[in-house]
Parts: sequence; C-alpha cells; structure tokens
Amino acid sequence: MKIGDRVRIIESVIVYHHPEHRGQPLDIKDREGEIVSFANEWQGKAISANFPVVVKFDKKFRAHLRPDEVEVLS
Repeated sequence: MKIGDRVRIIESVIVYHHPEHRGQPLDIKDREGEIVSFANEWQGKAISANFPVVVKFDKKFRAHLRPDEVEVLS
C-alpha cells in the first residue's frame, strides 16, 4: 500500500462527517478512493495512530481508516 493507490473499503465503516450527511451515520463500505497520506508522523516524531491510512473519496471527503479496512485495486 502506498500513496496514490486506488482502494476500496471492504468492511462496514460508519462515518458521521460526510459533507452531504453531516451528523448522520453513513456506511462507506464498497466506496472507492485514493490513498493521500499515512498518519505515522507528527512534527517529525513517529506516532502510532489507530487509523493511519488517509483516503480521499472526493473533493470534500476524506477518512482515516485502518489498513485491514481497505483493499488495493489492481
């Protein structure tokens, strides 16, 4: 898995911060997006984030996910 890879969400993940459904539960299973970064460093120091994979789905929506929640598309 690397930055720029296209990925699909393979598990049921409920988010509440989608711009069109703010404050309401939304399941993002089977959505596709692009890995834009990894949350493993902050101000030059290594961190251990619970949800290190940052995926961009569209212009306004990104989500932090676990590596086991996404699959890389070939």
